[in-house]
Amino acid sequence: MSSTISAQTSQSAKVADNGRTPRAGKRDVWLVFWIVPAFYTAFGVIFFALARVMPPPRPDVTTDQMVHFFHAHGLTIKIGFGVLVLIVGGAGVANGIVVYHMKRMTVGSVMAYAYLGSMSIGALPGCLLVAFCFLTAVYRPGRDRQVLALLYDLGLLSYVGSLGCFTTAYFAFAVAILYDRNNIFPKWLAYVSVWQIVTEVLAVPVFVSKAGPFAWNGSIAFWMGTVIFGFWLSCVIVFLMKANERQPVDEPPLD
Repeated sequence: MSSTISAQTSQSAKVADNGRTPRAGKRDVWLVFWIVPAFYTAFGVIFFALARVMPPPRPDVTTDQMVHFFHAHGLTIKIGFGVLVLIVGGAGVANGIVVYHMKRMTVGSVMAYAYLGSMSIGALPGCLLVAFCFLTAVYRPGRDRQVLALLYDLGLLSYVGSLGCFTTAYFAFAVAILYDRNNIFPKWLAYVSVWQIVTEVLAVPVFVSKAGPFAWNGSIAFWMGTVIFGFWLSCVIVFLMKANERQPVDEPPLD
């Protein structure tokens, strides 16, 4: 009996030394957390394997080639973006848990609300518009070829070229991390967020470039931003997990 109690005490001390609390104490936060990687996994499958917009189809193509793209991938576009419309609320969950931990920072709530508002606005041009453009294009396959070309350009320009709203979100996130004294996220993640802003600025030329590194499928405008975003998102998910683990069970509810 005494050895059992001693082992339990030793385990409790180890937990206290690590500054961690049992996951079971915050089941609602953990439930929300696990939605985040599940959503982004589904997002990747939709955009890469089904809708075929990652990597984006080429901008320097003829109208006939644009029409052929929709005809060739019509079924998977319907399935992929149909599912996206169903689960897109997962983006709000992902933004919500980031905001939850940002409000635990010492900078107050202003930056958290700025992040939430900016990300919410960004969902339309950065995600939903390309979905509705492509779904509209394949809804009636016999549409005029010029209309299909317009939907092709509008969807992809919006998807890759969305700028200001995400820039504001990354700025708010970076400032909050740098001024925070609770160490919710590591300081270096703020500088990765600043690189996110740089990639958004470098996407501006997609509105005039039809080929090369600054086109919507180019190495700078698309691929560099995608790689940095993937790294940033992976870091955010990892440190959200660590923030969950470090949060005291008895911490008062946030206002």
